[in-house]
Amino acid sequence: MNAAARMGLQYVLLFGASGVSLPFAGLWFRSQGLSGAEIGALLAAPMLGRVATGPLLAVWADGFRTRRAPIALLGLMMALGYGGAGLLEFFPLRALCWFIGATAAAALIPLSDVLTLRLAARDGFTFALPRGCGSVAFVAVNVGMGALLLGAPVDVIVVWITVMGLAIALAGALVLPAEPVGEGAPLRKRDRFRGLGRLLKDPVFMTAIFAVGAVQAAHAFQYGFSALLWKAQGISEAVTGQLWAFGVVVEVALMWLFEPWRRKAGIGPWLLLVVGAAGAVVRWTAMAFAPPLWLLWPLQGLHALSFAATFLAGVQIVERLAPRDSQTAAQTLSSVLSAGVLIGIATALSGELYDRFGAAGYGAMAVMSAAGLLAALTLRRKLA
Repeated sequence: MNAAARMGLQYVLLFGASGVSLPFAGLWFRSQGLSGAEIGALLAAPMLGRVATGPLLAVWADGFRTRRAPIALLGLMMALGYGGAGLLEFFPLRALCWFIGATAAAALIPLSDVLTLRLAARDGFTFALPRGCGSVAFVAVNVGMGALLLGAPVDVIVVWITVMGLAIALAGALVLPAEPVGEGAPLRKRDRFRGLGRLLKDPVFMTAIFAVGAVQAAHAFQYGFSALLWKAQGISEAVTGQLWAFGVVVEVALMWLFEPWRRKAGIGPWLLLVVGAAGAVVRWTAMAFAPPLWLLWPLQGLHALSFAATFLAGVQIVERLAPRDSQTAAQTLSSVLSAGVLIGIATALSGELYDRFGAAGYGAMAVMSAAGLLAALTLRRKLA
């Protein structure tokens, strides 16, 4: 099995987990008797915690000799956390376990991205190829879990993501390439923290990852409450899974068909980011009006812009602006902002918005996307 196929398997497992946890975790929490505000707080806690856990885990990961070793350990931590959340009845312990599982799952993504980028540069394959395999898996589990939930108990959600964590641990230990972290011995902790400091002081880098982060974080309301809103509209769990799957199908199409052409055409990440942010503004503005099912399909199609285009722009921006010895730190900082601070705040607010305004809460996501668009517009000279 070549490096691209191995990393494709890694993304299949990663998104095989998030393809269930993102759309359906809210349903499981609701079955436990939690309100919208409580669900928002529980989902937001690990995201906000990434302000501390993200950089610390990045520095910790760079202390290993191979990049696959921390991936295997985080997969095990993910399984233990989610498994504990499913088994324990005492709410504070359940919340702590969910925090551990979600923190580990989130840290796996930038570590996998860094490993894939390194292997792609060495072996000559396109980053979007293995990453797109993860998106295909996301589609499959969206549809499959939606159909399964028509007859199965909602606890199957937690069982599934726990099993995926164990599979990631095994793949990390046995399947992923043993790519070294650095050129020689692992960097000292002081040098690893110094790399973080340089990035934090770079205004262009920080503005760029804020722009990416704001657009990505604007998906918070969709992630946490779309299944509940659509169920209230009379849309079944099966159709909810299909809607999510359709959004990811167009994401895969952009990654596998458009992205190679874009690279050959020399189109830079700035235009990709601006188009993605503009698509997000349109998508969330329309969603605030609780559109009927027929209109939800094209709006889900805008996921190719609001998520995929923005994500690819962010990966390329980090690759362009960060030194080689700071790429783990750079990808993690980007993840901390987009999948941590900003989306954590947005998720916590989303619970209140859902309880008070229903679908109109999407309007706040449109405003957040607009902030990302404005930040992106200031970077034209640096990134075009």
